[in-house]
Amino acid sequence: MVNLTPNSSFSLTLRLQIPNRVGMLASVTHAIANCGGNLGQIDLIEQTRHISIRDITVDAASTEHAETIVQAVKVLPDIKVMDVYDRTFNLHRGGKISITSKIALKSVSDLAMAYTPGVGRICTAIAQDPEQVYQLTIKQNTVAIVTDGSAVLGLGNLGPAAALPVMEGKAMLFKEFAGLDAFPICLTSQDTDTIVETVKQIAPVFGGVNLEDIAAPRCFEIESRLRQELDIPIFHDDQHGTAIVTLAALVNSLKLIDKSMNKIRIVINGAGAAGVAIARLLRKAGAETILMCDSKGVLSLQRADLTEQKREFAVEQSGSLADALKDADVFIGVSAPGVVTPEMVRSMAHDPIVFAMANPIPEIQPELVTNDVAVMATGRSDYPNQINNVLAFPGVFRGALDCRAATITTTMYLEAAYAIAELVSPAELHREHIIPSVFDRRVATAVANAVQRAARQEGIARS
Repeated sequence: MVNLTPNSSFSLTLRLQIPNRVGMLASVTHAIANCGGNLGQIDLIEQTRHISIRDITVDAASTEHAETIVQAVKVLPDIKVMDVYDRTFNLHRGGKISITSKIALKSVSDLAMAYTPGVGRICTAIAQDPEQVYQLTIKQNTVAIVTDGSAVLGLGNLGPAAALPVMEGKAMLFKEFAGLDAFPICLTSQDTDTIVETVKQIAPVFGGVNLEDIAAPRCFEIESRLRQELDIPIFHDDQHGTAIVTLAALVNSLKLIDKSMNKIRIVINGAGAAGVAIARLLRKAGAETILMCDSKGVLSLQRADLTEQKREFAVEQSGSLADALKDADVFIGVSAPGVVTPEMVRSMAHDPIVFAMANPIPEIQPELVTNDVAVMATGRSDYPNQINNVLAFPGVFRGALDCRAATITTTMYLEAAYAIAELVSPAELHREHIIPSVFDRRVATAVANAVQRAARQEGIARS
């Protein structure tokens, strides 16, 4: 079993009644530490001469690990576990987002302007000049986050209701990092025609559409058809957001090892939405040698089971992932936990770059190859070099909506990636800092500006 680092996604608060004697609190913290728990805040809730009640926050590595920690505390003599709170579940209770009014309704005149009869004048103005919808409604700043729940994170086909917490979180990120109002649209159908038609029907409300957690290959057709049939930006984040941030990280990694994009050998494991989009964008950025693998090995021209998207990257070579990695300069994983071994990494070229982005468990644990790689990145926040889509999608939409772009193009992806990469200065660049932090407030602005420049250069900006 892979030993993961304790992290806040498995965070607990234990409310304990502890005898008010020397050493009793220490016995609790010692028990937690012995189980591998990561101690956080300790709060004193109540204290008398005889007992104290404390809330102790602990990060665990998994649900099972959290239960082990709780049981270790429960068996301590004289310690009473009064309650256990799962902090992640508590954070989600009641949902994470809400809709609020931008203006207060304090008088009859306020109501008359905001609603009837005054709102009728606004409706008439939009009917006479449809472009006014961007100035007189929420459309200019609103994004639909659309999913069918068929590929939720790395958890599979969970359906629309189970996808809603992810979409709420996405809406939070849009607001926090780009000031955009986004709303989850979780559809009960996984039929391509139905999804396309539904999005078309709701499009008048939204300035853009972010497709999310829709399984391949269906996601490719949905995105393509919506781009043809709507005149607002359509963006599948699992494809293009991942690709943008991966390219940014690779650009900076190559600076560290002094290799060129057009000379390196790249292996991508995972031929779904993210893998295909990454490969396409790397090609646009100048990569010439890309081997893509799926669960059956290299996408070879000899195979008869390849989808249209996979055939795009089929090569003469055949074999396993291990075969593909021999003498490779770069490994990019958007696949499954533990599929790469230290021996496979050691078979790569000198100064290998490894992006193991499977979540929550990467293709290979960074600790296993620390001394064997030039650069290591994952999709996790508890390791250096987190490749996280939040570096891309808020700024991409901010830029596209601000210039009223009719679509989002590959040139915009490239410029967004280069803008992200440039935020890490030569003085800051090192093997554990190839990409900006997700909390770097410069990122969304830099990406938005780059996207707007590209839109204007391509003649698709309408504002």
